[in-house]
Amino acid sequence: MNFCKRTHNCGELNIKNEGEKVTLNGWVSKTRDLGGLFFIDLRDRYGITQLKVLPENKEVYDIALRLGQEFVISASGNVIKRESINKNIPTGEIEIEVNEIEILNESEIPPFVIEDDVKAADDLRLKYRYLDLRRKILSDNLILRNWVYQIVHKYFEKHDFVEVETPVLMKSTPEGARDYLVPSRVHNGKFYALPQSPQLYKQILMVSGLDRYVQICKCFRDEDLRADRQPEFTQIDLEMSFVDQNDVFEILEGMFFEIWKDIKGIELPAGFRRMTYDEAMNKYGSDKPDLRIKGGMEIENISELVKGSDFKVFSDAAASGGIVAGIKLQSKEVTRKIIDGLTEFVKKSGFGGLGYLKFNEDGTVQSPIVKFLNEEITNNIKSTFSCAGGDTVFILSGEKMKVLQTLGQLRLRLAEDFDLIDETRYEFLWVIDFPLFRYEEEEKRFYAEHHVFTMPKDEYLKFLDSSDKDEIESIRANCYDLVLNGHEITSGSIRIHKPEIQKKVFSIIGLTDEEAKMKFGFILEAFKYGAPPHGGAAVGFDRVIAILCGLKSINDTIAFPKTLKASSLMDECPSEVATVQLDELGIELKKKK
Repeated sequence: MNFCKRTHNCGELNIKNEGEKVTLNGWVSKTRDLGGLFFIDLRDRYGITQLKVLPENKEVYDIALRLGQEFVISASGNVIKRESINKNIPTGEIEIEVNEIEILNESEIPPFVIEDDVKAADDLRLKYRYLDLRRKILSDNLILRNWVYQIVHKYFEKHDFVEVETPVLMKSTPEGARDYLVPSRVHNGKFYALPQSPQLYKQILMVSGLDRYVQICKCFRDEDLRADRQPEFTQIDLEMSFVDQNDVFEILEGMFFEIWKDIKGIELPAGFRRMTYDEAMNKYGSDKPDLRIKGGMEIENISELVKGSDFKVFSDAAASGGIVAGIKLQSKEVTRKIIDGLTEFVKKSGFGGLGYLKFNEDGTVQSPIVKFLNEEITNNIKSTFSCAGGDTVFILSGEKMKVLQTLGQLRLRLAEDFDLIDETRYEFLWVIDFPLFRYEEEEKRFYAEHHVFTMPKDEYLKFLDSSDKDEIESIRANCYDLVLNGHEITSGSIRIHKPEIQKKVFSIIGLTDEEAKMKFGFILEAFKYGAPPHGGAAVGFDRVIAILCGLKSINDTIAFPKTLKASSLMDECPSEVATVQLDELGIELKKKK
């Protein structure tokens, strides 16, 4: 095949190129026949350039009339100044007066118009993802993603990290989410697992003396999906020896500083704000609080203030060891209809209703519960929340964690409904001192809050020998999350490196020596040969890119994402396989119960 190779791309020509003879290759985005003049918008990933075809050049004009959307063409001609300038595109001052066109490939009529403001349903876009990726808004996301890749690689090289690829076929260690299993043909009846993270391997690399490891890697989790989850996702994984929490923070803060400076032109603060898990839960009802909400809208515990009230719901909460707490909304637009909608919202979390006090500008208080509260209680609540005329305090009572978490969700709902989130800000926050364990009431057992190799803080080591449930629940870990605008973008910890501490943690979660050896034998064996103190973190790469792109979902930062049912509509996977393949693996299918 012989065609004219392009001299320029479709996004770089401007008035300085006037008079030059050029060749462009690309896709036909749009054609316009003005009855004598024929215009073509030619597109590639760099941009769009307008082509003009004159009727005097009959051979070229006839070819132009045959063009349809998404035809691939090569066009040559002279750069001329446009009579009607388009200020919306970089090439808007010029156009190409075409004297030669070659159709490189024809296209069927596409199932949707390829434009940034696409009207197609998500399923249709995913089925024809290769067409969807022709949209500049999507290709720009992938180009930005590539840009961040390069920044990350250069940053860690500068700080003496070694990039190591860890295995994609590994041993199943079912303590977190469900593994994706891969049957072995050679070892019939046995399975590999796809890694949920390289956690065990990177710790073994520290035992190996590698000191500083990093990898941009794929991870896999077989779990229920939502907007910010995919069955396969990408993380920046790192581990360091002979470090404490502050060393890990310093490295990651430096990385984000460079990313934001290069991509956004924004200089982040030298050190990110820190907040304990307990403070985050008590103030915001979430371990990933969004700090961009105007006015803060922090939760206040008013249990002591309402002790003397006649409202049975409040007194019942106090009697059962629960709390009464609330948040303030600064808005004069709170109507009965809005309150009813918010009441239905909290009912989904198991609450019977939503208390509120609306402080009017004339000094009166509007609420069905105000008759149960004396003037002193009402004034104390007003003072605690610094209420002005028009403000409303929403109140819940009950079990502490349930109240805090629901108020946290209500806080986000109110911020969204009343447009209180400052979208121009990037609020980074380290949440530290997480609980080491969580207790599952139904199963009557403890689970690791982060993972089983997380080191307890020194002052809590004594409680590892305790049989008291409250003391075990009080243990805080050298565990940390980095939160950005209400999203957890990084999670990590300082790891256990001493076998005797590891054994105690296994014991608390009910893991016997035999079970521990079966699940984690290879890393426990490695720890016997001089494991250094070490720690690290994993950065959710897809989520970081989504935030940089201003997206709610990670899907449009990934070239070929799956649906919420973990399927690919484009290549129709997962799919059935031939019986001969199953026979080779020694697998017989049966219907799922």
